Amino acid sequence: MLAFTRRCASVLAAALVLLLSAVPAQAHGFSSTVYVDLTAPAKGHVRAELGLEYDLLVVSTADYQKNDALFKLGTAAFDAGDSVKQAAALTTDASSVTKYVTDRFAIAVDGHACTATQQGDFRIEQREGVPYAFMDLDYSCPEKADAHEVRSGLFPDSEGYVKGTKTIVTYDLDLQKGSSALDSEHPSFSTHQSWTERFWEFFRLGAEHLLTGLDHILFLLALIAGSRRLREIVLAATTFTLAHSVTFILAALGVVHVSPSFIEPVIALSIAIVAFWHLWRLWRRGRLATDLETSGRSHVSLDRAGWTRLGVVFCFGLVHGVGFAGALGIQQAWSWTLLWSLLVFNVGIETVQLTLIALTFPLLALLRRKAPTVALWTTGFIAAGVSVAGLVWFVQRL
Repeated sequence: MLAFTRRCASVLAAALVLLLSAVPAQAHGFSSTVYVDLTAPAKGHVRAELGLEYDLLVVSTADYQKNDALFKLGTAAFDAGDSVKQAAALTTDASSVTKYVTDRFAIAVDGHACTATQQGDFRIEQREGVPYAFMDLDYSCPEKADAHEVRSGLFPDSEGYVKGTKTIVTYDLDLQKGSSALDSEHPSFSTHQSWTERFWEFFRLGAEHLLTGLDHILFLLALIAGSRRLREIVLAATTFTLAHSVTFILAALGVVHVSPSFIEPVIALSIAIVAFWHLWRLWRRGRLATDLETSGRSHVSLDRAGWTRLGVVFCFGLVHGVGFAGALGIQQAWSWTLLWSLLVFNVGIETVQLTLIALTFPLLALLRRKAPTVALWTTGFIAAGVSVAGLVWFVQRL
């Protein structure tokens, strides 16, 4: 049995090492999000407002069009952080930018492609802590259309700066209102998609967001390592869920909007604090006798430290919720078109969260029962590693 418990500890430790070795400062990886809003201003016309990361748009367009002048002008404006110069750089060669975008974002009716023309000027806005270029396109389509097919192939391109792109589309077309999430595996959709298709798209997006957002995974791992009994992790996970669900809804109502430049460092700091909480508790209890003696209690009440921990988790859950909402581009008040998709996105997050708890906590519980000392060293090692990762991210994100 001792050999088995040692193997359990080794598995947990190895998993943490692999996670930490694979995590860059930006824990969500080098991915991008494109935001698209589709409306029908007149019969036979679809108006598309697209928001794309400015630097990726410049580099990809310059690479696609072999346009060194655009690359130099656009990157200089990006380095200067001047939104006026950034918009001017795109306007200087608007035809190249429009061709790049329209070759990769298309709308069709019954297999016939709609013709796109640019409308108005480029606009630069900050989103997710980076400059986004917004442009309006008018697509001329056959007037008799029951449904529109939308396809996106925006980023990544040959320059290889991003590993994948999510295109979040909201639409009010063909007497239908809805939203969709496109990526390389699911590059297109129809405005007459069924509710089950919409559900699966955003459920999958939420699950992938948590799985690829290692900062959220490590936050959950810190909660699991610091929970001695099943009721503790259940209460902590439920508290975290309630907190970020509240922020989701407030973001959809336009009540909450916080700059990612604040949210991202705080998320990193929350990881370090929750992990350090467990280390502090181990240190405070000296040889951990109290921890071992109370590990088998069946009472449901929490002591003051337990309630304080839940309060901290709730506060940080609110912050994580703002980060989740930002992933879906919830920026405008009363985003009811996205509200259903946002809630399904949340279900995807929770499913992965509960699955990770179901896979990890029983292993730790068995280790605590069969080899308490090994379990304490294992959870201490996990908490220390997660705490260091959170502090490193916090400094880098500042």
